Amino acid sequence: MREEELNSLVYSKNVIEFITVANEFCSFLEHSDELESADFKSRLQKMLPLLYLKTSLLPAFGFESDEDLEKFVTEVDYNLIQQKVLRHTGAGDDYPEVFVSGMQFSESALTVSIAENVADIYQEMKDVVMSFRTLNEEVMLLALSEVQNNFSQLWGQTLVNCMRAVHNLIYSENPADDDAVQAQKQNQKTTHTNTKPDWLNDRFSYQEGE
Repeated sequence: MREEELNSLVYSKNVIEFITVANEFCSFLEHSDELESADFKSRLQKMLPLLYLKTSLLPAFGFESDEDLEKFVTEVDYNLIQQKVLRHTGAGDDYPEVFVSGMQFSESALTVSIAENVADIYQEMKDVVMSFRTLNEEVMLLALSEVQNNFSQLWGQTLVNCMRAVHNLIYSENPADDDAVQAQKQNQKTTHTNTKPDWLNDRFSYQEGE
């Protein structure tokens, strides 16, 4: 592929927008321990579909090279991101996955993890972002080709599955738990209202007697 063709692809509008979102996604996860859980889940809910959209708009690459791409995400990095996500998803992290060939006919559901899903996607995004930082256009194009191929075969479906789980985590809170919390708050409010200082009770009694 000629140099001008490389330039036109790796610096095209859709590629730059994809890399921008991928970099933002990585930064968001790396600093997620600074967020409240509700804020984290809300932002994750919005970033996952945006990342899917930007990846689906990438031009077709089909670029091959004899050289292997450098991988930047270590096992330690992966586990750290997974733990950061797990702090926010907590007991709702695991979910049943049925979108596996034959699983819809199985009696036992496959349990997967939001934290693991997100860490898998992070690994893909971080590697392609770091490849772009080399400013080697052949490396950049090869990284785009690989992430696009993996999107169609692997992490694209993972992302969609994870979106469903995150949606459920946000909107399927237990109403009974919510009612109990509200009842407790109401009881505390009532107790606080009825417990007045003696001088205030005397004042009210005096006014009622007048």
